[in-house]
Amino acid sequence: MSTAPTSSARLQRPDGSAVRVLVVDDESNLTELLSMALRYEGWEVRAAATGLKAVKVAREFQPDAVVLDMMLPDFDGLEVLRRMRADNDAVPVLFLTAKDAVEDRVAGLTAGGDDYVTKPFSLEEVVARLRALMRRTTVVADESSSVIAVGDLLMDEDSHEVTRGGDEIHLTATEFELLRYLMRNPKRVLSKAQILDRVWSYDFGGQANVVELYISYLRKKVDAGRPPMIHTMRGVGYVLKPAG
Repeated sequence: MSTAPTSSARLQRPDGSAVRVLVVDDESNLTELLSMALRYEGWEVRAAATGLKAVKVAREFQPDAVVLDMMLPDFDGLEVLRRMRADNDAVPVLFLTAKDAVEDRVAGLTAGGDDYVTKPFSLEEVVARLRALMRRTTVVADESSSVIAVGDLLMDEDSHEVTRGGDEIHLTATEFELLRYLMRNPKRVLSKAQILDRVWSYDFGGQANVVELYISYLRKKVDAGRPPMIHTMRGVGYVLKPAG
């Protein structure tokens, strides 16, 4: 296996934090090589050698992608996939399979895996496939790009253009700033106080109704006639996440 990294633009989460990848394989040498290559990309990496450990780590780590071996000591990759997807149905999974195990590849993709590579593989191929998967299915952005993507919702911070599913969405300046804050913190519950402070620069105190009002404006423009992305967490705040 080659250890040379890719040289394309670095991926990151929209809030600027490192992309998170979970590597699941019981071959420690392979896991170390993969982890090294992924960290070279600037990504945060966790590893697990068993299915049970992988599910536990995934719950705590909330990875943006998972590299998952089909054959593990306790249970197979399909069972790991099933348990992970019960917690996070959107996380993309790249299966590692034996070269001659065609049935494993078919089973993995049929069960909901997003892609696969066969052993032995090049580290460049794994990184390239992960980059493609995350761009297509999760919340990541190129640090060299002004575009934030959450599911099918796209925002160009330079041109202020916003689209969902290819349809243009026209926003006021305040609506744009509120949506930008939500999109830069995807899947994270934001309180009314946090939103007021970030979007309006208000100290929290009797102005929560303005947040509710602008959230309702955004819902009419972003969610109208489509699967909802903006959700209310009663007594806590609001969260934006890919529709699914």
